[in-house]
Amino acid sequence: MKAARFHGPGDIRVEDVPEPATRPGTVKVEVEWCGICGTDLHEYLEGPIFAPPADAPHPITGETVPITLGHEFAGVVAEVGDGVDDVRVGDRVVVEPYIICGRCDACRNGRYNVCSTLGFVGLSGYGGGFSQYVVAERRWIHPLGELGTDVGALVEPLAVAYHAVRLSGARPSHSALVFGAGPIGLVTTSALRAAGVEQIIVVEPAEVRKKKAEPAGADHIIDPRDGDVTEQVLELTGGRGADVSFECAGIDAVLKTAIQSTRAGGTCVNVAIWGHEASVAMNDLVFREVNLLGSLAYANDHPATIEMIASGKVDPYQFITGRIGLDDIVKDGFEELITNKEENVKILVQP
Repeated sequence: MKAARFHGPGDIRVEDVPEPATRPGTVKVEVEWCGICGTDLHEYLEGPIFAPPADAPHPITGETVPITLGHEFAGVVAEVGDGVDDVRVGDRVVVEPYIICGRCDACRNGRYNVCSTLGFVGLSGYGGGFSQYVVAERRWIHPLGELGTDVGALVEPLAVAYHAVRLSGARPSHSALVFGAGPIGLVTTSALRAAGVEQIIVVEPAEVRKKKAEPAGADHIIDPRDGDVTEQVLELTGGRGADVSFECAGIDAVLKTAIQSTRAGGTCVNVAIWGHEASVAMNDLVFREVNLLGSLAYANDHPATIEMIASGKVDPYQFITGRIGLDDIVKDGFEELITNKEENVKILVQP
């Protein structure tokens, strides 16, 4: 079967690889759609980062580059292994793409998303969604019901947003502040709207992205070039500041503004994956007792995310800005997202 394999920076090749075999307790999924994630772009530009380099195999998979990419994928069940009797061939499903040890303290306490040897299908080995088939343990298979598999490919990034909003403790009576209207900022905005949050403010300077923020659920859009962001947030929130804020950019100045724009006793959630050591003014937290939380991916959030979509609380189609075939993944996928990142949200690949 064909697969898009990451060999090194700027080097993704569509190659023939063996079709994976179903094992007891596993499900073989024929992938229909897989989204290109910002993490994939980082690997392409600067990797290996999450992908295990040649001299450091992943502790669970034992694999190194080259590896098959793609972790935002959905498809139909092609085969079930022995012992699996609650999904059937032909079912539409999404795969929660985790590789975990199941033994560390985090895993034992239900926080498997921060497993001490965490890996991801499509980044750490065990195949990936940019291929025809993926085999995964039954526990990671989530039925989509009547939802299509193109929507299913959006479940993973929406689960990231659902998890961050859940951790924040956001309630309908709250005001929420989202920094960045890129893919993660937009899905976070939509998850906040789905949660019924009363007032949602998005901070974004790019004109194209600002236009996407309102359909995603923003009530107010602040352009940081128009003046002090914190002052504008205070004006919109009656002088209190936002009850919850979300840093989705991974930029020091943005994190500082997010903390300063959060009300006393409020919560600032860092959703971004940082490419450098962040600089934080601790007194901005201490003097107003602002809670700063980290949010990584998702844990036990896929069923609720699927229900959020199925109930119509979120329109996932607004995030799909392109559909391509596997052979075009570099030129019309990765390069398109890099050169026109403000115009695109999610490009889906049909392997």
